[in-house]
Amino acid sequence: MTDKTSSIYLSKRILLGVGVLVVISVLFLAYYFYKQNKRAKLILQDPGQIAKEEIASLVSKVEKLMILPTGETPTFATVTDWEKLKDEIFFKNAKKGDKVLIYTKAKKAILYRPSTNKIMEVSEIADEQSTQGAKP
Repeated sequence: MTDKTSSIYLSKRILLGVGVLVVISVLFLAYYFYKQNKRAKLILQDPGQIAKEEIASLVSKVEKLMILPTGETPTFATVTDWEKLKDEIFFKNAKKGDKVLIYTKAKKAILYRPSTNKIMEVSEIADEQSTQGAKP
């Protein structure tokens, strides 16, 4: 092979490689946007779906760290303003973004920090009858 034919051959290989990368990138983006569109349609049909998915995700992460109450689906909240909660003992170690799982039947609250995958606090929830009896 001469230098000219080998450089043409090399140029064609580079061009083919770039073309393959472009096609793979386009296919990946098409699949990504297809999945996003499908998820958006599902959310429009059932707006509570995101909350259900987030609760299921939180429960699966927390149940790897401790035994959770059974027989009920917890409600959850996200800590957004720690300053408002700083006087509460349960929230003394809370930070923005922490999640609180609340099991009303089991009377349990769990403060979970997703960023470190740690349980920060667990507390019993007092019901109205026991707090009314404790008041002077």
